[in-house]
Amino acid sequence: MSDLVTRLKALLADGAVIDGEEAVRIGLARRPLGAPLAVVRPGSTAEVASVLRLCHEAGQAIAPWGGCTGLVEGARADGMIALSLQRMNRIEQIDAPGATMTVEAGCILQTVCEAAEGQGLFFPLDLGARGSATIGGNISTNAGGNRVLRYGMMRELVLGLEVVLADGTVMSSLNHLIKNNAGYDLKQMFIGSEGTLGVVTRAVLRLRPKPSSQNMALLAVDEYPHLPKILRNLERGFGGTLSAFEVMWQDFYKLVTSPPAKGRPPVPHGHAYYVLIEALGGDTAEDDARFERVLATELENGEIADAAIAKSKGECERLWALRDDVLQVGQNAPIFTFDVSLGIVEMESYVCEVRDGLKARWPAMSLMVFGHLGDGNLHLIPGVGDGGSKARHDVEEIVYGALRKRGGSVSAEHGIGLEKRDYLSYSRNADEIALMRTLKKAFDPRNILNPGKIFAVN
Repeated sequence: MSDLVTRLKALLADGAVIDGEEAVRIGLARRPLGAPLAVVRPGSTAEVASVLRLCHEAGQAIAPWGGCTGLVEGARADGMIALSLQRMNRIEQIDAPGATMTVEAGCILQTVCEAAEGQGLFFPLDLGARGSATIGGNISTNAGGNRVLRYGMMRELVLGLEVVLADGTVMSSLNHLIKNNAGYDLKQMFIGSEGTLGVVTRAVLRLRPKPSSQNMALLAVDEYPHLPKILRNLERGFGGTLSAFEVMWQDFYKLVTSPPAKGRPPVPHGHAYYVLIEALGGDTAEDDARFERVLATELENGEIADAAIAKSKGECERLWALRDDVLQVGQNAPIFTFDVSLGIVEMESYVCEVRDGLKARWPAMSLMVFGHLGDGNLHLIPGVGDGGSKARHDVEEIVYGALRKRGGSVSAEHGIGLEKRDYLSYSRNADEIALMRTLKKAFDPRNILNPGKIFAVN
């Protein structure tokens, strides 16, 4: 394929195509993502279309790269052209009256959030990798994060898309309307498709008014059945302003509030569950009073064992820092990470079954559990075995086997990639997967777009 790389270099600006050992170094340094044939960095949609056209003619596989912050090997690029959109990072328009923003796919999530705030608006997607994750990657994986409970996943935050198809065709559907039922909603085909159906190049994002109040608290709860009751009571009591309901099992809470972690416990250790709640509103005085009033009622009910209410923006940030300090799980290495979804009423028994299964196989195991319980999403991080492929397979069978019988999803917000490909059938039936394959063949008949991701194509 050296001829193809030569043609790509002639097509794009100097330095836009990196090949040889330097391309391999880049690939191995980014999570790692393998050894690409070349890293190609187009600067416009027209250049992306030209790159895909050449690769389509040559039958050359392409792995789209965003911020490369994914956790399921969805951007692994061994032997492929790694198509990086880092140069396509512009905010093209902010329509304040219409509450929309048009951006290129390589724009960093944090940049989008800050630009919206500068206009008195709010882009609600929030996740730990906000400083490096790109909008294109967020769209391709249908990212979720911390505020799905109120604002929905990325799918609910996108109004329009521009996408380059496998043969270089540009499908421009940069809709700015909230309501548009004129035929098929084509953008939905690409949101969550992990770059297997097309390459997202531009997007129209839906913005919201910037909240003027933020109320947060950390709650200690001793019994799991209290959690869903508290959740629904807070949703009702806060009048629709509840934006986050994050739960940390006690082992994870202790990990992120004990040295060498920087965090310290706002409420004492020793409780079974710790709940970080956030409410975003538009009237500081009224929202503050309502927040404290509702929590006082819950404390009187006896479902909350203890609580610490943030009294400043700094205290709010410190509470979020506890939840975001996921790197502390490295103390339990080797570890495996899981992102699953299931019904709230099933979570307690599910975690117990997984814990028992792991302990029977590895008596000295650790299991960190936390997640966006308000929208049914749990993160499980077992520390077991030697980190090898046999240990991974055995852990996956325990984690996904217990999930399958409860009708859960093997991927709540990180996608399938390569890592979860063998378990797709645990959450999707044969007819669904067959239709996915039909769509893949229709959109990408030569199978050049992120081949092998989500499912294998023969």
